[in-house]
Amino acid sequence: MTDEQSDQERMESRAHHLLPEEEAVGSDDPEAQAEAILAESDIRAADQNAAPDTVLERRTSDQTVAAVEPPD
Repeated sequence: MTDEQSDQERMESRAHHLLPEEEAVGSDDPEAQAEAILAESDIRAADQNAAPDTVLERRTSDQTVAAVEPPD
């Protein structure tokens, strides 16, 4: 599978599996909407500083919560 095919499949999947909020308001062109959403998502994933008002953290679950020992 080429990158172009996988991008096309991602776009089609995103266009046909709308979020409830997106379904409620509808879309004149779901494919174009999906393409724009995925393009922005790819930019933000590649450059964590692309969205200066947001913070993207990549941690594992064991790094997020302090372990609590059960009582004896």
